[in-house]
Order: sequence, then C-alpha cells, then structure tokens
Amino acid sequence: MPRTSRLLCFGVPVLLAGLAGAPVPAVARQLHDSYVVSGSPGVMPEGIAIGRDGTMYVSSDGNGSLYRGHVRDPRLRPFRADGAQNRPSTLGVHTDTRGRVFSVGGGQLTVNDRHGNLLASRTAQDGVLGKPRLNDLVITKDAVYATDWANPVVHRAEIHHGVLGPLLPWLDIRSAFPRFPAEYWLLNGIVADKDGTTLLVASNGTEAVWRVETATKETERLDLGEAPFGADGMLLRGRTLYAVLNYGAPNGVYIAELDEGLRTGTVTHRITDEPFDLPTTLARHGCRLYVVNSQNDEPPGTPPYTVTAIDDPVCAHP
Repeated sequence: MPRTSRLLCFGVPVLLAGLAGAPVPAVARQLHDSYVVSGSPGVMPEGIAIGRDGTMYVSSDGNGSLYRGHVRDPRLRPFRADGAQNRPSTLGVHTDTRGRVFSVGGGQLTVNDRHGNLLASRTAQDGVLGKPRLNDLVITKDAVYATDWANPVVHRAEIHHGVLGPLLPWLDIRSAFPRFPAEYWLLNGIVADKDGTTLLVASNGTEAVWRVETATKETERLDLGEAPFGADGMLLRGRTLYAVLNYGAPNGVYIAELDEGLRTGTVTHRITDEPFDLPTTLARHGCRLYVVNSQNDEPPGTPPYTVTAIDDPVCAHP
C-alpha cells in the first residue's frame, strides 16, 4: 500500500461517547476458562487486547481478520475493521484509553474506532532486508512504536495533538549487538513503562529482551539471569513483566519482577502446565491472564482456535 501522504486526525468526537464494546448476551454472567475465537479453518490467532470494560480483541495471523468478544462471553465474533480487511495477516493488536483499536500486519498500522471505522492508516518503509513485517506495537502518550519481524528495526509514529504522524524507522536495534546478523533478530513483543520513557523489546533471535531509552535510543540487554528469555508477546504492569515464551524454553507464561530502572529482574513464575497450544501473547483483565493459542507450529492448525484464561499468580487486586 502506498504511504499516506497526509496526516489523519483520529481524535474524532464519535469516540468520546464511551468505551462500550461488544454486547454481552444476558445468559453470559460469568468468566470462562476458554474462549473460542473462531471455528473456521486457518484462523491461527496471534494478538490480543482487552479494554477496561472487558471487551476483547484477537487478531488472526492466518487471514488478517480481527475478532471481538467480551470476558463474560465464551465466543468471539468477526469485527469489521476498515483498512485491514484485505490484509492477509494481522499480528499485534492493542486498544487505548478511548477504546480505539490499533493493529499491525504486513507493513501496515491501522487505527479503528469501536465501530470499525478507519481513523488512520500508516505504512512502514522497507528495511535493510526488504519488506517490513510489523509484529507488535505499544501506545504511549506521544507515539506508537512497532517492532518488525523481518528487519531489525523499531518503527515510530508520533502522536501530536491527536494527529498520528507517518510511521518511520526509529531505531536500528543492531546498535546493541552489532555482530549479530540482521536477519536473525526477529523482533517481537514490545512494551513501555507508564511514562513512555523506557521500552522493552523482545527478540526471538537473540533470546533476549532489550531495554531502550526513548529520549536517547540507548539500548542494553535486560538482565534476567543466565537462562534464555526470547519472549514473544509481553505485558508490563508497573515493575512486573509478563511474557509468553514459545522458543528456546517450555511453552508458557513467565513472570519476572524488575528493578526500579527496568534494567534487571528475577523470573518468579513459570506457568507451563496449562493446556496451551503454541501461545503467542497475553492480556490481563482483573486478576486473570488471557493467553492466545495460535497453533502456529502446525499451520493451518485445527479449529476451534482459542484463548485460555488463567489466574494471575501475582495479583493482589483487580
């Protein structure tokens, strides 16, 4: 897709009406241990986001669709997202405090309102290895950052007065490990601290998580001990880092407690005994963790495609 030549304001009034998401059937009164994303062949879910009101969005690596549901409804349904309908793959998906839906796939970042209307679309530039494959994203108060699986690059789109700027290459992460081949970085999950001053970027290829200062782009490896920690999706809540590992370690959810500067940490929980099916990422709502079962190890997988919900072992309060 050609790069958009002008900026699009996505702070439109329709979003200020509320954060209501998908309706919850009257019969659905409780939380569930498993959620069906789809029963159609080849969906292979990948990303997940859950809003404050419990609205759940799950992306499809297999067909590019987005699915929407609620934590009190065990079944998700297709969500029409303008601008992403012809995308063959959608990976990362997140929502902001206004209920807007940000998603990435291929070289495209799209922003939709809760009705699926397109608010903005941005296309990443080709990298040192060719076409981008945007993998995950994080939204801060002044920017959207996206990782690139196909290139060792973190992309950035500035948010200024409600306007999303162009999606530009922001950091060639090889500066932290220059002798490591570009094609093996395989950037994946990305999270930010509350102020957006520090990013944590996962790299499957280096089996590490990298800490990046947004003001200076200074990059260093997050010290989590000697064991490899090449996370897929991640979630940062305060100083608690939740990560899904599916490469170089038993599949599951790993939880680490980090120091105040997010430079070092200790893995405190390894949840590998749940019925996960190649988990890729997770979201948190209340005191529960929602883990995507991608089946990406055996494409196109076998329906139904699901999300598994488990208790958060470090949860003190919702």
